[in-house]
Amino acid sequence: MLDTNMASYVIRGNPPQVRERLARLPMDGIVLSVVSEAELLYGLARKGHPAALTRLIREFLLRVEVLPWDSAAAAVYGDLRASCAVSGITFGALDMMIAAHAIASGSTLVTHDQAFARIPGGILAVEDWVADA
Repeated sequence: MLDTNMASYVIRGNPPQVRERLARLPMDGIVLSVVSEAELLYGLARKGHPAALTRLIREFLLRVEVLPWDSAAAAVYGDLRASCAVSGITFGALDMMIAAHAIASGSTLVTHDQAFARIPGGILAVEDWVADA
């Protein structure tokens, strides 16, 4: 599951190692949370929907499977948020939703955001295609 920052790197083509890593994988194994889709569309709206960026984001969204938020993700979110709160770990609400979605779907979260490594209990598999290059 690509986090929003990795999706942005893929869309922009920078850093190049992210697209290179993606190109080595079957596209049917790449997913995106609907939460990340919403973040991408929010960023697009904030920029006033420039034509070139709109085209790039729309083409990306056509090629990747966007997973809907469901009751399984919501259940993981509730437990994960409570576990983090008890441990004194804070996350933004959308990042917490993306982490829960990755866990619920059995996906590895591909992100450059090191904060996800703080998820307690080792229940979230994380890869960083920028740092791993």
